[in-house]
Amino acid sequence: MAPSASGEDTLQTAQRVLALAGEDTQVTVIRERSLLSRFARSAPTQATAVDDTTVEVLVVRDGHTAVAATNRLDDDALRATARRAEDAALASARSGPGLHPGLAQPAPVRNHSGFDVETARLDPARAAAALREVFAAAAEHGVEAFGVWTAGAVRTAIASTTGLALDDEVTDTFMKVVCRDAGGRSGYAAGTAVAASALDAATLGRRAAAKVTGEPLAELGPGIYPVVLEPEAVGLLLEFLGMLALNGLAHAEGRGALSGRIGTPVAAQGIDLADAPRSERTLQRAFDFEGVPKASVALIQDGVAKGVVHDRRSAAVAGGAARSTGHAIAPGGSPWGPAPTNLVLAGGGAADVAELTAPIERGIYVTRLWYVNTVREKETLLTGMTRDGTFLVEDGEVTRPLRNVRFTDSVLRLLAATEALTSAQRLVSEGEFYGRRFAQGVVCPALRAGGFRVTGATE
Repeated sequence: MAPSASGEDTLQTAQRVLALAGEDTQVTVIRERSLLSRFARSAPTQATAVDDTTVEVLVVRDGHTAVAATNRLDDDALRATARRAEDAALASARSGPGLHPGLAQPAPVRNHSGFDVETARLDPARAAAALREVFAAAAEHGVEAFGVWTAGAVRTAIASTTGLALDDEVTDTFMKVVCRDAGGRSGYAAGTAVAASALDAATLGRRAAAKVTGEPLAELGPGIYPVVLEPEAVGLLLEFLGMLALNGLAHAEGRGALSGRIGTPVAAQGIDLADAPRSERTLQRAFDFEGVPKASVALIQDGVAKGVVHDRRSAAVAGGAARSTGHAIAPGGSPWGPAPTNLVLAGGGAADVAELTAPIERGIYVTRLWYVNTVREKETLLTGMTRDGTFLVEDGEVTRPLRNVRFTDSVLRLLAATEALTSAQRLVSEGEFYGRRFAQGVVCPALRAGGFRVTGATE
């Protein structure tokens, strides 16, 4: 990879900053290079390019942490950033001993396949070609295409006073397509991959367009209905499960949905869920933001709760045999705790979605969920809406488009009510970056559950 504008690579920059700082310090340097192309009404609307390096200085004092950040790379700015972190940590330490156990010691990390050379070249022509293919697919169906294509290469280096000297680079590509007709009815498709060449824009366009039928919308009142969820909907539910049940800090503090339930059934027997950072189907990384190697963690096996993920602070709070599993999402650990970022839900025995819908007399087919919020954390109870492709299932077949519905249901209850899963899995992601680019996704199949709690209709 080419050096940054300063002439250094990321690890050299991290080590230079470390030399300007004091004891018990970790320096994290992240260089993001990315492209993004937005489109609406089957025309390009915005194109951006990012090349930015961020330096974060973490200082630990008496169990308290403080972080200061900058994207200026001159020595004066870096020295001032280290001083801000030091002052903040010392101020926190005046309140008494904290809970952070200190910086990680060096440990071997594994190589991975989460980097693609061609994608890292960030050729704008690839974005243009993807948009043309989507526009053509939408035109074939008489609809317009809206969405985004983005690709990025992110290099992360960590150096610390404990001797850490780590460097890793990853790539990711994401494309979201919403096709819409003149009446505002819409269909959705998206793809996520390490390599830009792995995304088939034309196929995404056709999948999204095919869900816009132009038929009158059916209505469905409140109730509990059998449901088939596409991978995009399943993936979002599992991301919430990661926050509400699999977060080691929430678990240790008794707030997590699996607190007191490890070793007990929490889902249907066919549910096998793990955080698998070494799976080639996921967006791999070598280490977390504390420099701890990423570890695979069994979370639910045959429906039985097996474990949660930890960063260094959550493991210290949990005590006993708990250790960091390499799931810190910020230097020193996030205040909200660790998160599983490589979730993999094993597939089942269903050949395809048609096999999932076959036993349903009257139910719902859901493409994706939107505007989802937590109602009760301990129950993994969520509320949100279906969007961009909701259909009625009648006598085993997907029939009429359905007006979008509001649901209020528990992720764990849906997993307990799961009856079948497709054998095929897909890497799904929200793919939206509102700050530092940190691509993650969930590998999961489509599933059928025995009941989905509909609490109202939406536009």
